[in-house]
Amino acid sequence: MPQANPQPRLVDAPRLARARARARLDQAGFLHDEAKAELQERLIDVNRRFTRPAVVTPFPESWSDLLPDAHIVAPDEVLALDPGAHDLVVHAMALHWADDPVGQIVQCRRALQPDGLFLSAAFGGETLTELRQALAEAEAETLGGLSPRVAPMAEIRDMGALLQRAGLALPVADRLPRTVTYANAFALMADLRAMGETNALADRHRAPAPRRLFLRMAEIYAARFPAADDPARIRASFELIFLSGWAPHESQQKPLRPGAASARLADALGTREFDETAQAVLHPSDD
Repeated sequence: MPQANPQPRLVDAPRLARARARARLDQAGFLHDEAKAELQERLIDVNRRFTRPAVVTPFPESWSDLLPDAHIVAPDEVLALDPGAHDLVVHAMALHWADDPVGQIVQCRRALQPDGLFLSAAFGGETLTELRQALAEAEAETLGGLSPRVAPMAEIRDMGALLQRAGLALPVADRLPRTVTYANAFALMADLRAMGETNALADRHRAPAPRRLFLRMAEIYAARFPAADDPARIRASFELIFLSGWAPHESQQKPLRPGAASARLADALGTREFDETAQAVLHPSDD
């Protein structure tokens, strides 16, 4: 029997590893700092003491201060996490580069104790929308075609659905948009290199891009996406998506079965019900 074709890879893993190894988050780690601050706020809101945390991140030095006693592992295809070993697992700024994001979350879920918490921060689909458009227009104009140059990032609705697919309870997904200004497109690309977020797509065009492509891209970018407060600069959109969910436990809230309500909606709203034959309208209570 012929074997099924392997699933195509989105990411060139060796190239991504090199990009991350060259990252300089001491120079361009402001979005990581913002993600950490948001996650810390969420942990404060939970109001629970976690004693066996783990952090999944390609940037251990930058994330070691989130939870000082955490077990830190790389976001490899197989995570170095023991089943049921942790009461908190944080997946930090790596899910957007995962070939199998639901597989990453499933492994984090398996590493949680019952009623353990999963948190994630990653870039979302609105990240670098201006750069995508300027590159696409410049490439079509100068080279007569398109090639993958910016990683496709998931929309928040898709990211939220991953939590349920992974078997997590009480799933929540929310987003934090940020706009950053730069002197020009080349300053933005320098920041992306320092973030370790350069093109590591498996299907990228392998030949060196001609200089005229990026010069034209910078012209288009400056003309179409000036900064709101300084037209001499450009704006760049980033979107941070935060996910949270709990390993199932009998103590957690559960939705009522349909028809299991013990009170009438009309009573809760302080209104009177009318039969459908009386055109079924609600009026304020006469009481």
